[in-house]
Amino acid sequence: MGREEEFYVVSGKEIKEGKVTDVYFMRTMEVLKARGLADKKVVMEVAARSLPNKIGWGILAGIEEVARLLEGKNVDVYSLPDGSLLRPWVPVMRIEGPYSEFGALETSILGFLCSLSGVATVSARVKFAAGDKTVVNFGIRRHHPAISLALEKASLIGGLDGSSGILVREIGMNPVGTMPHAMIILFGDQVKAWKAFDEVLPEDVPRVALVDTFFDEKTEALMAAEALQDRLYGVRLDTPASRRGNMSQIIKEVRWELDMRGYSHVKIFVSGGLNEYTVKEYSEAGADAFGVGSYIVGAKPIDFGMDIVEIEGRPIAKRGIKSGAKDLYLCDEHLIYKYVPRGERPPKCPICNKEMRYAYLKVVDSGKLNYKIEDIKHINERTKGLLKKLKDLGETL
Repeated sequence: MGREEEFYVVSGKEIKEGKVTDVYFMRTMEVLKARGLADKKVVMEVAARSLPNKIGWGILAGIEEVARLLEGKNVDVYSLPDGSLLRPWVPVMRIEGPYSEFGALETSILGFLCSLSGVATVSARVKFAAGDKTVVNFGIRRHHPAISLALEKASLIGGLDGSSGILVREIGMNPVGTMPHAMIILFGDQVKAWKAFDEVLPEDVPRVALVDTFFDEKTEALMAAEALQDRLYGVRLDTPASRRGNMSQIIKEVRWELDMRGYSHVKIFVSGGLNEYTVKEYSEAGADAFGVGSYIVGAKPIDFGMDIVEIEGRPIAKRGIKSGAKDLYLCDEHLIYKYVPRGERPPKCPICNKEMRYAYLKVVDSGKLNYKIEDIKHINERTKGLLKKLKDLGETL
């Protein structure tokens, strides 16, 4: 049987209706209802079992989506906000209510959190490596177009400085981009293409010339500088992963030759096959900005699990999971989390011995959306501040 959606895309309505679920949840609900157990009040907690590649920290995303999904359900949801620091085994969310209200939504809840937190985490790690230098998400062509905006939003939650898709305007950001090889090839001449770009586009578009289409990067960089002079903002090298050569040395060579001819104002933008380690290497070589694509949108999902820890007020959990509802606290100074049984006194930070701050927000209150949907620019700046603090505290990649 066919679908009305042309591209086999699941609609938001279908997600909200619980149609994106594993079949065993539907079978479970059928059995529970038959035995009168479906409406038992439970507490379920969400925590990451581990982070990809055994890294020590990540960035949380997908909370807005989960809050919207559970809006209208007879549940209370306590959660860290989008952009929060993520640590292994720290419960990022607690959901309370009749199991029948949200049990079958587990697939979508985890889908939002695992996927979007994965993108936010690798984005944050790339930005962490770049420091104050610009990093832009160039990856929407590497993933299904139906979820492009969700992935771009997650990358901005992770602290990136921009994204290339034009739909980011809908979340309050301006798209960022340069030019493709196709444009230069269609002109058949680099200089004609660069000059046309300069003459046609408005002044607020930075003049960044792609300089590796026909000739060597150094040669084309100097050609672009001579063609546009002071109007040239930067040159983009797009071939680190697709040609032979030491890209760090190429960056250094381009920088040297531009400086020798009085073009020290021209920035060097690098894209193509980058990750946090190559960004760090090329930054040290002299690159000023980076476009990262496949590594961001192809991020490994965070391995979140969602587990019952309490039924009708009685602590209970599967093996390997600590039973009982928990309250989460954070030391903002040292970025340390601690959780305690719900209702217990706030713990103290093991380093500064100060009382820790309650970390959860009540994002859904008896089915009512209680989560202030933050401006993406505000979350983005907060994440950047968090990354700086992590670096100051000695965290590494």
